[in-house]
Amino acid sequence: MSSQSPAPPPAARVVLLTGPSGSGKTSLAARTGLPVLNLDDFYKEGTDPTLPQLPDGGGADWDSPLSWDAGAAVAAIDALCRTGRTAVPVYDISVSARVGEAGLDLGGAALFIAEGIFAADVIARCRTAGLLADALCLRGRPTTTFRRRLARDLREGRKSAPYLVRRGLRLLRGERTIVARHTALGAHPCATPEALARIAAARTADVTGATGAAVRS
Repeated sequence: MSSQSPAPPPAARVVLLTGPSGSGKTSLAARTGLPVLNLDDFYKEGTDPTLPQLPDGGGADWDSPLSWDAGAAVAAIDALCRTGRTAVPVYDISVSARVGEAGLDLGGAALFIAEGIFAADVIARCRTAGLLADALCLRGRPTTTFRRRLARDLREGRKSAPYLVRRGLRLLRGERTIVARHTALGAHPCATPEALARIAAARTADVTGATGAAVRS
């Protein structure tokens, strides 16, 4: 019989925020005032031979979960939950490469947001590890998402204009399928007001839980 005591619970938990590209994840995460982990920084580099390719020969399929390093993303989430800090890559989408590294510190926060188009792909792993506070999928009108995404991507020069238009139209046609996939993986589909309310509830629950634990100790 083992004499080892169980591992202590994580000091923080994560809200995974997903949704189609351009659905407003980054803006919503900023509105919460919580620390934010940008999961898009875990994209693979453009020279990675494992990158999936578009069937029409149009280059790498950056909307496939296989273009993303899920293992590294989960490791960063786990480190933040257990130690409150981690190092994360800095990714430049315009050149499809990591251009540096930055530190992220929760500053004692008991809850943080991890947002990105592939966040739903790590819901099961975060839940199993006891790290998950909630998982949300932002949804709205596909035409609104299309306009918002295209304006952002052109403004930031993420890729060439023809590529961005082709990608935008492909995502417009497939948006409902994308939301359905995220939902099947465990994300709750909702608009911004409900997402903010659920995050506020998770924040209150974590503060209450931390206070109760302090009193009991």
